[in-house]
Amino acid sequence: MSDIQKKIENMINANDIVLFMKGTASIPMCGFSGTAVAILNRLNVKFLDVDVLSDDDIRSGIKTYSEWPTIPQLYIKQQFIGGSDIMKIMYENGELELLLKKHLLI
Repeated sequence: MSDIQKKIENMINANDIVLFMKGTASIPMCGFSGTAVAILNRLNVKFLDVDVLSDDDIRSGIKTYSEWPTIPQLYIKQQFIGGSDIMKIMYENGELELLLKKHLLI
């Protein structure tokens, strides 16, 4: 495992909820990242936001780590959930809230 892969894994392991995104939670730099942040904020959960635009190694490394080509990427309790489209579907059908309750995060 490369150093960047270890760094990514450490972030995911050290935090209950991690969102790899373009920009930050306070200033999302793309609509998809904005949607992801809005969903997590509606659920009132604390999460680590990782700005992939500020680190090219993380930006390419997270795609390799997850084997998922797009950003944002959400991890809950070390489990890769998906991007904003998957988050939106899971939020709308209640699945995301149930998952967060299951892990005692809300």
